[in-house]
Amino acid sequence: MKKTLFVAVMLMCAAVQMMAHTDVNERPKLVVGIVVDQMRWDYLSRYYDQFGEDGFRRLLDKGYSCDNCLINYIPTITAIGHTSAYTGTTPAFHGICGNDFMIDDKKVYCTQDDTVEPVGSDNRKKGCMSPRNLLASTIGDQIRMHTDFESKVIGVSYKDRAAILPAGRSANAAFWLDTKNGQFITSTYYMTDLPAWAKAYNQEMKNNKELQKVGKDVGLYPLCGHLTTDMAIAALKGENLGKGKTTDMLCVSYSQTDVIGHEWSTRGKHTDEAYLELDKDIARLLKALDAQVGEGNYFVFLTADHGAAHNFQWMQNHKLAGGAWNVWQDVAPSLETYLKEKLGEKADLKVIASINSYRIYLNKAYIAQQGLCEEKVRQTIVDFAKRSPHVIFAADFEKLQTTSMPDLLRNRALMGYHPRRSGDLLVILEPGWYEFGKGSSPVGTTHGEWNPYDAHIPLLFFGWKVKHGSTSREVHITDIAPTVTQMLHIQQPNACVGEPITEITSEKD
Repeated sequence: MKKTLFVAVMLMCAAVQMMAHTDVNERPKLVVGIVVDQMRWDYLSRYYDQFGEDGFRRLLDKGYSCDNCLINYIPTITAIGHTSAYTGTTPAFHGICGNDFMIDDKKVYCTQDDTVEPVGSDNRKKGCMSPRNLLASTIGDQIRMHTDFESKVIGVSYKDRAAILPAGRSANAAFWLDTKNGQFITSTYYMTDLPAWAKAYNQEMKNNKELQKVGKDVGLYPLCGHLTTDMAIAALKGENLGKGKTTDMLCVSYSQTDVIGHEWSTRGKHTDEAYLELDKDIARLLKALDAQVGEGNYFVFLTADHGAAHNFQWMQNHKLAGGAWNVWQDVAPSLETYLKEKLGEKADLKVIASINSYRIYLNKAYIAQQGLCEEKVRQTIVDFAKRSPHVIFAADFEKLQTTSMPDLLRNRALMGYHPRRSGDLLVILEPGWYEFGKGSSPVGTTHGEWNPYDAHIPLLFFGWKVKHGSTSREVHITDIAPTVTQMLHIQQPNACVGEPITEITSEKD
């Protein structure tokens, strides 16, 4: 009897060990990341009753929603948001400090790479792109390394940065739209010729009458989302994603929502149409995933890179605070007068190399050439900013730890600060106020600040091993990557500062 009981116990232990081993090595066939550019969290409820059953509502009704997902750094900018979601870290570590920024005093575009050539186009301005400026690994990089680079990782978007940065440095490919020739292109960083399936889809686009009609302005129309979805589905099928022995990844970013938002803001028929049409695109993508990989065999997350403020005139019309901060037109003349008053005639606006996303980059070579003290220039500009209308905080990044401001803002500023890429000084505006300059739409909007309208974003999980539910617990954009990698039982990206969202990663009932 004792012997029989002993054998039974041993068999049970062995079974438990086998189950544990199976769980550790069980993974979905495909991970799909979806980023909706400039999507505010409240759009999920604003449009819920107008959405169909197979798009956003399928993700909400059958997936898991993190209703209090915040961006935990500033500035809240497209390139940064895409990168942070997939790396699990912030500009302080991944180095993508904006769409445009400076590296060691040289202006760069975030994915600019003059060492590569365009593929599928002769447009060097649009095609000489790669992830070389990215300092940290992504989810896709970790998947590729874990599988000895057998897994495939593909990025697709209208914007180059939204296709390239999510996919990571080791991605098999990233494809983005060249609006000049109306084709999806890539660069020699990835390949020397477009794959046959991409050429076939580009040929279809040549015959698209709607695209021919809108031309290079395609980003202002829902058509842009339709084309992105079609290209993503073409990549899904053409690359046989989710059909191999290892887990593949598809990174899809929808950019038309951002272009439309900048032009027409958060309210009105254009924005309404953009999200209702996007809902149909999400439904088409999910249907294609069902057919290609099988329902329950793929794991999806959907988020945004940032939100958006309401248009300042709309706010004022409803007696709410808000306004346009036109730094070069309204602020710069007074700043130059103040500089000369405090530092002498040699101090002029040339001491500033750039003002970008509420950060001031100093022209240190010019400051030295004029015989000015950089420390005094820094302090003078900070003092002026603190006295400027609608600026509530101003700081020297090097003195941020001792600057008098709320810890929440200080921490987000520090997490957004890379010492060789993020500039020298920082300003924070009153709620509802935002940058407005040449080319800004008077009925449009923008983003970049810490406030909930810019920093509160949707985060939905759906598919493989995801239970239905929601949480109001605060989570962050940097928690996405560690959550996904924990689900896959692989190492987190190499600069990850986020934490796995346990409501997703915990054992299911």
